[in-house]
Amino acid sequence: MISFEPTEDQKLMVESVAGFARNTLRPRIREFEKERGVSEAVRKTAHELGLGLVGLPESVGGAGLGMTTAVLLEEEVAWGDPAAGFAFGGPGAFGFAVLELGTPEQATAALAPFTADGGHARFGAVAWGEPKPNRDRAGFTTTAKKTDAGWTIDGTKSYVVNADRAEHFVVFAQVDAAAGWRGLGAFLVDKSAKGLKVLARETTLGLDAVSFGGIELTSVVVPDSARLLGGGDFDAALVRFFARHAVIVAARGVGLSRAAFDVTREYVDNRKAFGKPIGHFQAVAFTVADRAMDVDAGRGLVWRAAAAWDAYDAGDRNANDAKECLLRSAHAIAFVHEAAMRCGDDGVQLHGGAGFMRDFPVEKFMRDAKQIGLCGMTAEHADQLAGAVALGVAIDPGLVLPTPETQNAFV
Repeated sequence: MISFEPTEDQKLMVESVAGFARNTLRPRIREFEKERGVSEAVRKTAHELGLGLVGLPESVGGAGLGMTTAVLLEEEVAWGDPAAGFAFGGPGAFGFAVLELGTPEQATAALAPFTADGGHARFGAVAWGEPKPNRDRAGFTTTAKKTDAGWTIDGTKSYVVNADRAEHFVVFAQVDAAAGWRGLGAFLVDKSAKGLKVLARETTLGLDAVSFGGIELTSVVVPDSARLLGGGDFDAALVRFFARHAVIVAARGVGLSRAAFDVTREYVDNRKAFGKPIGHFQAVAFTVADRAMDVDAGRGLVWRAAAAWDAYDAGDRNANDAKECLLRSAHAIAFVHEAAMRCGDDGVQLHGGAGFMRDFPVEKFMRDAKQIGLCGMTAEHADQLAGAVALGVAIDPGLVLPTPETQNAFV
């Protein structure tokens, strides 16, 4: 029998994080939005609660509590402020990348700064996206060329989460031009590297507390030891990295959906027209009921995907189990991104004219929902991944991962 009941320990952690979201994050979402970031004190509290290190294995200094616990807590944080999980210090997507693509030794060394004292003030980042497609061939315009000194990287990466805050990057570049999207490489690059320039922060549609920017690399030299090889099958490891990270983002989408539903449910119960709450009218009631189903279904899909990854990590990590993880992840990602947009959009709609005013948070939830849907694997790419796994065809990174030709991604 399958059980989705959290353990007592998980319930206690959820309760603690829910209190933090309710008492610290939700009352200050407009402040964080205006300041375009969360405060040092809030980041420190999040770090003390273990957020950011929950899913990291104990072997690299993490809590070793697995993906299921991580998604439970990420949902609560996003209920408080959908941007907060991205804006907290910690390894973020960088951690998933080095764990999936690097050796144990590389992962331990790369993640050590985040598990030491002061980890709340440190950020990692993944430089994946690029400003425009390569018109000459498939793949990135950013290149990494082998030299006697190691590798020389040249190019511009865009849409990088916390680019201006990060001290450590995983940079993706083309190492084999002829191989297209199957000719990528990943490299550990520090902010202090000669030739690396952090570009100006962008102004975005939503998630204002999160910094989105880019980096420019001009003849940046890294040693051979900085290359992440993906355990011998780089493409498979790359897809696993994106899927794992996207499940965390989907958990944030569930938290956003729940937040939009909660404030809308309260509004339609208190706003009266023609002598009764507007929620008592059938059209409104049916919409609210549909959004409640979105929240519950999205949560179930995310939990199922996270549980599959935990089983994979606890087992022998065979190819069949990996496919199961990818399929479950794709289902969760595709559904939740679209459900979050429905919850945000209908929240604005059911608030009427008030929905467009910043007196209510639903307009922020709608904007955040649109942007969360771009933070990694999109719903469309998840559909491609689900189809490939279900049909048993080879997974093409150029189809299942965000590319400049299809959708620039914030990762």
